[in-house]
Amino acid sequence: MTVERPVPAPYAWADALTTVGVTGTNGKTSTTHMIGAALAQEGPALTVGTVGYFLDGAPLDAPRTAQGFIASQRRLYEAGGRRSAVECTSQALAQGYARRWRFDVGVFTNLSDDHVESHGSWEHYLAAKAQLFVHLGPGRTAVLNAADPASDLLDAAIPPDVVRRWYAAPSRGPWTRTVDLALQGLELDLAGTHLRLQPSPVAEAFAGELEIAMIGAVFAENALAAALAALAAGVAPEAIRAGLRACAPVPGRFEVIAHDPCVVVDFAHTPDALARTLATARRLATGRVLLVLGAGGQRSVQKREPMGQVAGTHADLVWVTNDNPRNEDPHRIAAMIEAGLACVSRATWSTILDRGEALRTALDTARPGDVVVVAGKGHERTQDLGGEVVPWSDVQVIRELLGAHDPD
Repeated sequence: MTVERPVPAPYAWADALTTVGVTGTNGKTSTTHMIGAALAQEGPALTVGTVGYFLDGAPLDAPRTAQGFIASQRRLYEAGGRRSAVECTSQALAQGYARRWRFDVGVFTNLSDDHVESHGSWEHYLAAKAQLFVHLGPGRTAVLNAADPASDLLDAAIPPDVVRRWYAAPSRGPWTRTVDLALQGLELDLAGTHLRLQPSPVAEAFAGELEIAMIGAVFAENALAAALAALAAGVAPEAIRAGLRACAPVPGRFEVIAHDPCVVVDFAHTPDALARTLATARRLATGRVLLVLGAGGQRSVQKREPMGQVAGTHADLVWVTNDNPRNEDPHRIAAMIEAGLACVSRATWSTILDRGEALRTALDTARPGDVVVVAGKGHERTQDLGGEVVPWSDVQVIRELLGAHDPD
């Protein structure tokens, strides 16, 4: 198939806009918001992600449709802004998103086995992600994760006249190429994460360090991608540093609800994301790591047992529960997670399908120094039980159970 490029701006007013697109399995939302915060240091900026539309940090009332997207970009233009950061799902890219709106910078976070079933195969899933990059125009920029093997496949598919920028973090794995920005080390606490950068010309422009309010190594990796993307969009290094410092944690992404014991809500719903979330919890804990975990029904069946294995390896106590079972038997979903837990002997675990009761039990069990991780639903405000969608917020339920309405 011949790829037509560069993609023209769909409207005359849109020709003046610079759009950064972010795709990958995990980390899209956090990376997008960090890029948006960096862009906003030099004028009005739009952020489009899973949790909504934001113009200079203020939410926009726009539907999650093509019309809503265009309207939000027009609002940006009318406000005098010229840059936006946009989270790109594989489903949207497969439907031609990158052929209908011009992207100037493409960012790839990572690839793991989530949403594969909806695309038919792993190859089609990757091909959907690749749409963001193969349509970039000459001289535009692709920001790629050197520690993820899928980046090499993307690199081979991206037109040669597109600029490559590479980043890497040791937590993802080794890399064999020269990178523009790499993580050398980090320190984290409940206030955020401090990144020390490996020496490079780009790292020198950032004075060898970055700081973010998000907690964990995965967010450090996302910050590297965000910094390179903002640079490619023309933002000054000092403005990028300020933007990353100012970017508030994204709802449902290692969101701290209470401090002692520490209780966090995280959207982690793949084995890779769960392992990284639990690794962060382990670094923060002086006691045990407790986990409440489920898996969605009628999709991504292959990830359930590996998620159980991750839970059993990295947590001390685990409660298996419901997480949008939809029309699938919740006991069947739980049994697959239990099979993974049974493969390892580290964790003690039990199954409580009532998610509220599972949360209550975990909180009642927690002691000072423990970290309680509530995984899977993150920012979501509903629960799909047997096809009936009911109101549900992990954050709200936890605060009610703790008898408080705000974090400590």
